[in-house]
Amino acid sequence: MKCPFCSHADTKVVDSRETKDGSSIRRRRECEACAARFSTYEEAEMFTLIVIKKDGERQEYDRKKIEAGLERAFEKRDRGEEKSEKILSEVEYELHAKRVPEITSREIGDLIMEKLRAADEVAYIRFASVYESFGSAKSFKKAIENLD
Repeated sequence: MKCPFCSHADTKVVDSRETKDGSSIRRRRECEACAARFSTYEEAEMFTLIVIKKDGERQEYDRKKIEAGLERAFEKRDRGEEKSEKILSEVEYELHAKRVPEITSREIGDLIMEKLRAADEVAYIRFASVYESFGSAKSFKKAIENLD
């Protein structure tokens, strides 16, 4: 691992531990040249999945895109970060369990919507307004009415 301070190629691991959620490992490192300390995080690469977009374009699955959407949906919501991470983990688990090399963005979106609906109605409506591309107040109202 290259030192971010002096760019020396050799560092040693001083301490390793799991993060709170157990999904990654935090390693405390020390540069052998300048003695600077820094942390790195390691995550297991779960799977390679190709997402087929609406226009037919194929892209590699990107967790960060879902994280960004959930972050916006849960903005200023009680325990939003915790709920967002839980939904993301559940979605990725279900995608992995499907054991398919390709999936449509619609299938992923529908799965997220299902999880959001159960977790937080306001976050669900926020996400749905972008995901479903509400074009009018009428379509927005209809989505709210469908929550009941």
